[in-house]
Amino acid sequence: MKKSLIILSLALVAACTSKQVALQDRLIVHDAEINAIIAQMSLEEKVEMLHSKTNMSSEGVPRLGIQDIKYADGPFGIREEGVPNGFQSAGWVTDSATYFPTGSALAATWSKELAYKYGTGMGTEARKRGKDVILGPAINIQRLPVGGRTYEYFSEDPVLTAALAVDYTKGVQDAGTAACVKHFALNNQEMNRGSVNVICNERTMREIYLKAFEAAVKEGGAMAIMPAYNKVGGFYCSENEHLLNEILRGEWGFKGLTVSDWGGTHSTMGAALHGLDVQMTGDTYLGPALIDSVKAGKVPESVVDDKVREILRVRYAVEAIPADKCNLATASQPESRATAYEVATKSVVLLKNNGNILPISKDVKKIAVIGRNAVALTQSGGMGAGVKSVYEVTPLEGLRKKAPAGVEITYAPAYKDYLGMFARWRGPEYLAQHPEIAAEIDEPADPDMLAEALAVAKDADLVIYFFGTNKSIETEGSDRIDIKLPLDQERICAEIAAVNPNIVGVMISGGPCELTEINKYASALVQGWWNGLEGGNALADILYGNIAPSGKLPFTFPVKLEDSPAYALDNYPQKAEVEGDLFGNQYRQDIQGQKKRPMGPTRYPATAYYSEGSLVGYRWFDTKQVPVMYAFGHGLSYVDFEYANIQTKKKKDLIEVSFNLTNKGTMDAEEVAQLYVHRVDATVEWPVKELKAFDRISLKAGETKKVTLTLPVSELRYWDESINDWNLEHGTIDILVGSASDDIRMTTNIAI
Repeated sequence: MKKSLIILSLALVAACTSKQVALQDRLIVHDAEINAIIAQMSLEEKVEMLHSKTNMSSEGVPRLGIQDIKYADGPFGIREEGVPNGFQSAGWVTDSATYFPTGSALAATWSKELAYKYGTGMGTEARKRGKDVILGPAINIQRLPVGGRTYEYFSEDPVLTAALAVDYTKGVQDAGTAACVKHFALNNQEMNRGSVNVICNERTMREIYLKAFEAAVKEGGAMAIMPAYNKVGGFYCSENEHLLNEILRGEWGFKGLTVSDWGGTHSTMGAALHGLDVQMTGDTYLGPALIDSVKAGKVPESVVDDKVREILRVRYAVEAIPADKCNLATASQPESRATAYEVATKSVVLLKNNGNILPISKDVKKIAVIGRNAVALTQSGGMGAGVKSVYEVTPLEGLRKKAPAGVEITYAPAYKDYLGMFARWRGPEYLAQHPEIAAEIDEPADPDMLAEALAVAKDADLVIYFFGTNKSIETEGSDRIDIKLPLDQERICAEIAAVNPNIVGVMISGGPCELTEINKYASALVQGWWNGLEGGNALADILYGNIAPSGKLPFTFPVKLEDSPAYALDNYPQKAEVEGDLFGNQYRQDIQGQKKRPMGPTRYPATAYYSEGSLVGYRWFDTKQVPVMYAFGHGLSYVDFEYANIQTKKKKDLIEVSFNLTNKGTMDAEEVAQLYVHRVDATVEWPVKELKAFDRISLKAGETKKVTLTLPVSELRYWDESINDWNLEHGTIDILVGSASDDIRMTTNIAI
């Protein structure tokens, strides 16, 4: 095997030097040897590779010295070691990892370079843990503001999502680990995710929901894909011929393995014939039943051979780490922690800054930090991805650590914690023993806690009010009911403003919340995210003015939830009821402390109609002229940027847009320049504008740089359902360049 890996490495180098060899073709350079191995295997040995061995591994070929494939949960940190057949902690002391900022925070950097460094850090730490495949990145489009996994995903925009997905994937795989891109496809809600049937036209699916997956496969070279739990067009994604065989393998040329989400396999014949390689977990379908199907002539053994070949391609591309060479020390690396800090600093979004209340003035000597989110840990919680971090600097710790000499900081929690179902499952006795935990999400403020907060606020020069959600509110397996702030946080802010109007509001959340009321009272608003193990230090550096804020929103903050497209068109929530979540019901003994039980019945058909088409996020709000609270791409700085002298140059297949960008301030800063297009006199239906290119530019105080954004003409195509292929509409397009989707600074046009 070691000799084979050396040969493969040389072949990969040769492949990389040839522009004619696609990234996916790097996986097939050793097919001759793999075919020889398959020829030596019994049917039983082959099928043994097609399902889980443990909760986080699948079988190799022991007789031939080929090691198991070991999976690591991601996507923002290598999950702690679990027991072989469950999710409970194995109790190791060497499985702590770097907690990176979550997906929405990474997306707020709008930085492909940071996505690559992030992926490299993840891949490196996975290797130290002996893991072969990272279950990430998670790149589904954020269609719903309430989405339970918004914090894991990148953006409502396919261009931004695709760019980050490509470099994250490259980073992971350049570090020697395979990336398993998930959840393929159209997994845009958590409610009823195990049964919902998504109805989406082909054009919308191709242009919005599949774009990032296509890029991750073709440009990122992704070695593994995880089909989603839901159905698309009536078929589960784990046995969806159109998605897995026609598009993924047929059109995109994917050569790697597909592995089901945990519990996401539903049949033997469907999975076997329509594109699934590995069932996780158990062998109910791709186990003895598959052997019987082959022997009965229902499934050709060549289909099994194809699956084994795809698995072995990944096994040969990723070096197996011997047990005595991994888990020797904590996997977290200084370089990874430095990347986590850099991502955190560049993700913080300054939403509002009336009166330039930020950065904190040197005249401020007494700061009141109010709100439980200032001290809450975000590395784990809820149901789903989490990290056993080597440490986590909270916002309060960061503010105290970075405070200038002579600054006094006091703290009051102001509101209770809320654990939702994770508290209810423990019973009423648990709540009785923990008065700091709220029984309901809309529980009024505790009078004593409010009085303490007001006393602290009244005596301060400045109040920093921390509010938002937590990982029990935004969690895998369920969507939020709404985007209102929980735990009476709005009234608490109003009460604080009555005794001290000097308020900086900092929201700690994974996704958007309704900010109308908070906006009335806070002079500045900051989006702080779930920002990794260095999040507190990064936030403090922004608030104190050591670093200028440069994050940009990767999704729209609506004025109210009902303004967003799926709600406005009554496409969500669906009128369906399912008893529990597919994953939760099957693995509840591990993650919920309850007994395992089968999936409950669907009382009504759960069907998600994507009738808004391509008008997702800002496309909807701009096209329908619906006001928003904060727009896609929005983010202020402590300096002003000037855009000037826009020019375009058209080559055969490329448009270059150049302009001058000047930092007009007195401190170094970074700006994310964004290029949108608008079709003039189009005959094909389009949103009023679409993001097509962007770049993060670093400028010293007073510096001017010439910036060039490139736009391939191919990115202007649309999926033409009449010919079932990409097509280009000729005509004039407006080029719109600016600082946000609602802050366009320069416009020009060009003929296509």
